[in-house]
Amino acid sequence: MPQGKKRILIVGGVAGGASAACRARRLSEEAEIILFERGEFVSFANCGLPYHIGGEITKRSKLLVQTPESLSTRFNIDVRINSEVTAIDRDKKEVAVKNLASNEQYTEPYDYLILSPGAEPVRPPLPGFDNPRVFTLRNIPDMDRIKHIVDAQKPQNAVVVGGGYIGLETAEALIHRGVKVSLVELAGQVMTPLDPEMTAPVNQCLRKHGVELLLNTSVKSFSDSDGQIKVELSSDSSLDCDLAILAIGVKPEATLAKDAEISTGPLGGIATDDHMKTSDESVYAVGDAIEVTDYVTGKNALVPLAGPANRQGRIAADVIFGINSTYKKTQGTAICKVFELAAACTGANEKTLKRLNMPYEKIYIYPPSHASYYPGGETLAVKMLYDPNNGKVLGAQAVGPDGADKRIDVFATAIRAGMTVYDLCELELCYAPPFGSAKDPVNFAGFVAANVMDKAAKLCHSEELMNPKDNQFLLDVRTPKEFTEDGTIPGAVNIPLDEIRDRLDEIPRDKELLVFCRVGQRGYLACRILCQNGFDCRNLTGGYLIYQAVQEMIANNQN
Repeated sequence: MPQGKKRILIVGGVAGGASAACRARRLSEEAEIILFERGEFVSFANCGLPYHIGGEITKRSKLLVQTPESLSTRFNIDVRINSEVTAIDRDKKEVAVKNLASNEQYTEPYDYLILSPGAEPVRPPLPGFDNPRVFTLRNIPDMDRIKHIVDAQKPQNAVVVGGGYIGLETAEALIHRGVKVSLVELAGQVMTPLDPEMTAPVNQCLRKHGVELLLNTSVKSFSDSDGQIKVELSSDSSLDCDLAILAIGVKPEATLAKDAEISTGPLGGIATDDHMKTSDESVYAVGDAIEVTDYVTGKNALVPLAGPANRQGRIAADVIFGINSTYKKTQGTAICKVFELAAACTGANEKTLKRLNMPYEKIYIYPPSHASYYPGGETLAVKMLYDPNNGKVLGAQAVGPDGADKRIDVFATAIRAGMTVYDLCELELCYAPPFGSAKDPVNFAGFVAANVMDKAAKLCHSEELMNPKDNQFLLDVRTPKEFTEDGTIPGAVNIPLDEIRDRLDEIPRDKELLVFCRVGQRGYLACRILCQNGFDCRNLTGGYLIYQAVQEMIANNQN
């Protein structure tokens, strides 16, 4: 077939499918492009759904990125909504289609087929999960149903099941609408892409805004109860609510591919190569339905994010038209707004590195989001993971009211470029007092890690201070006021940093010193003094703040 004379069928719109369709048209005016969408909405901003429920996005139309009419008019794409592709005949190179509005069934041949069926919400087979007031939030009709209930019936109580991105955003939306929310999460933390101690500020923020947070708790059943829903919990307690929203994750919609004997991966997603080709040379797959390779670990992963899906759709179209585009794995860079906080991450977290037995070291810092002398600065909690053998950055997480997004974007770029902690020290980033500091938090993370790499500092971690050995001495170098009013680690002795040089005789020389302050900076300075005076000394990275966060994490997992 001539280069431009291709017949391309695309199953599913939204991010991956719509991107593939538009890119294909930009590459060829002659290609015949048909896009099938099972629902009514072919390209919408599903990340914005909770914000329309909550009222931040007032106009529903703003969520419609493209309509069938706009895709037809601008891109000359044959868009068929309410059309479900029910089967693929790979030998005949055709698909079976059912028009859901008319029940008409027909077939369409293809030269190339792009699968972008997305992911479906996980709906566990719990008793009562099909109750009409138990919702999921994945598409525009889901959003419309929930918003109608909130607008028309003014519910007083809601249960949100799942503490991931959608669960957190939906909980916030309902709080904004005056609904009391209980958030039920099976794990001991919300937002599992972050490590649990980094979610401590998120927990505090949720509770401050009135969210009842129930961790290490699952739902056993839903049932009707005097005009409400009774939610039975694994804790042998129950909640009464006016609506419940299941946000416990998604799974790839790979049934169409499996039925056509197209290969899937070990996690259940459609398997592709780095050109987005499936096991069938004429069939491509993109978006939430596919398995990807994790950029840091090299392992298979499911990463249902819009950014990767858009890039994959573009790559599939490129390859169909002879452009040698490749998909270079997925980092999982993501961010979530939780009231006034932002929680963001990129690369590998500690849980993953530990599970895979990959070497890593971690540092914590708590810098201001911009110059501390300029009004409005907020504390930013940052965790960075790196390879202790070569200093390569493996992952980063940041939580705070301001500045988390741009720091994680820099870390994401550093990971993609294969940069080390030494490279972070050299980055020249924007600085003016309203926006940052002369030493940006990313630079600071590099400085701390580089000091460890160069053996100018030795680190200890919270777990060690919880169970110190007989030959270890806990030294708190904060001020006496902090020591008495803010609390300290059991067994610690307080000698303020500014008094260290004059009180060296009070510090045992036959023990290893585990030193800490509030966030780690004074502890580092104390260790520099002590090491040069012959003491064996390690500094608690992240200081007393991270110790408290780890204590909360342990308490959450014990409840």
